[in-house]
Amino acid sequence: MDKVVPSAADAVADIPDGASLAVGGFGLCGIPSVLIQALLAKGVTGLEVTSNNCGVDDWGLGLLLREKRIARMTSSYVGENKEFARQYLAGELEVELTPQGTLAERLRAGGSGIPAFYTRTGVGTQVADGGVPWRYDDAGNVAVASPAKEVRQFGGLDYVMETAIVADFGLVRAWKGDRHGNLVFRDSAQNFNPLCAMAGKVSVAEVEELVEPGELAPGEIHLPGIFVQRVVPLTPEQAAEKRIERRTVRTAAKEA
Repeated sequence: MDKVVPSAADAVADIPDGASLAVGGFGLCGIPSVLIQALLAKGVTGLEVTSNNCGVDDWGLGLLLREKRIARMTSSYVGENKEFARQYLAGELEVELTPQGTLAERLRAGGSGIPAFYTRTGVGTQVADGGVPWRYDDAGNVAVASPAKEVRQFGGLDYVMETAIVADFGLVRAWKGDRHGNLVFRDSAQNFNPLCAMAGKVSVAEVEELVEPGELAPGEIHLPGIFVQRVVPLTPEQAAEKRIERRTVRTAAKEA
């Protein structure tokens, strides 16, 4: 039951070219930055990634994107990454933009064995009707567009059917974790991380603090170890390196 692996490089060693990944985080909060850097060093390419966004130009998934390692993104927004927008509009990257709550539920459904579900979100829009550009060609024309989705009525209201997301690998970051893979996420880092771990057939968690089994109270565990296959303990330096997209501070008031 000991799921600890020696390093991030060992944890991602079997991720092949063309693999599908579910990557936790929101903006740069709670992203598995060490695992992402290990993937970059490994040289894997052609990745199909599901994540709320694609990092920024010089950190997170943006590092893989900059090196043209990502072929397809399923995300809810472009965010602060200019290269993401450039590659999408230039036809170099396929992007499936998905409403944020729908994206979260698609991941949760994938981890729960639910193949599809119905939601009101997107009814009467291109989300349901199809035609959202997924990929452009080099002339700016739509090369691949989203298909129409099934719409059914329940209680006199229309609902659109969304399919679950299951990825080959889930990559997440936790505040604490034990050797069995039980994880605790700190504050807002409990964003897409539990869902991405659930959706991965093989899920890898980098943890800022590794504890022994039994040290985590059952009530404080956010994700049980059944969803996690590998645990990578971080060094203090790796755990401390955290970034934000844009720092905004208030000017200190001058003393009278």
